[in-house]
Amino acid sequence: MYEAVYAHPDGDSTVARHALTAADSGYDGIVVRNHGDKPAEYEADAISDAYGVDVAAGVEVRADDPSRASGFVGNYRSDRTVVVVHGGDRRINRFAVEQPTVDVLAHPMRGDGDFNHVLANAAADNGVRVEFDFGPVLRASGGTRVRAIKELRKLRELVEDAGGPFVVSASPSNHLQIRAPRDLIAVGETIGFDADTVREGLAEWGRVAERNRGRQSDAVIEPGVRMADDANDADGGEQ
Repeated sequence: MYEAVYAHPDGDSTVARHALTAADSGYDGIVVRNHGDKPAEYEADAISDAYGVDVAAGVEVRADDPSRASGFVGNYRSDRTVVVVHGGDRRINRFAVEQPTVDVLAHPMRGDGDFNHVLANAAADNGVRVEFDFGPVLRASGGTRVRAIKELRKLRELVEDAGGPFVVSASPSNHLQIRAPRDLIAVGETIGFDADTVREGLAEWGRVAERNRGRQSDAVIEPGVRMADDANDADGGEQ
């Protein structure tokens, strides 16, 4: 299971501190999801070796309009393992779910954002994961928390009805906001999610990272075509 974090300067904690806390909390890895204008500086391999967790380089694209978002996604797609789009705007939500090059639509219900069955079906068709962001439930109070729970329940129903992929996160911006998987499962069950759904959503970050690393490998010529190894070369060359 993985958590997707905002590290310094987009958050208050370094990537290393996030990784240490994630390891202690029982995660297999983290995705560093800083917004594009606030990149983190870190050595992923060194941190991974030090703390025993995978560190995947991600980016959360934040833009005012779909055309700018499209440009940013294109720029980052080749060198970031996980590409997330910052939702919460109706036009951006629609853009994100219609782009197979987008991995995750983050917190689509924030701000003036909304989500409906049309967007849920588009996300399912294009393999775009919708984020169930538990952050507001964990950190807000009063009416804000009640609204967050209501929106999460609506979002879950839409995604489930469409049969679409999803991820789960507490969207931590400092290491103290990281919650162990068992704690997120408990929160999810309290607000109407079953335990398997929360586990699936936490695990999906890692599956996305693994899949995209394979696609970015130097062995890949184009989707579905790889360079053969030496033994295969002797029997017929490229496959």
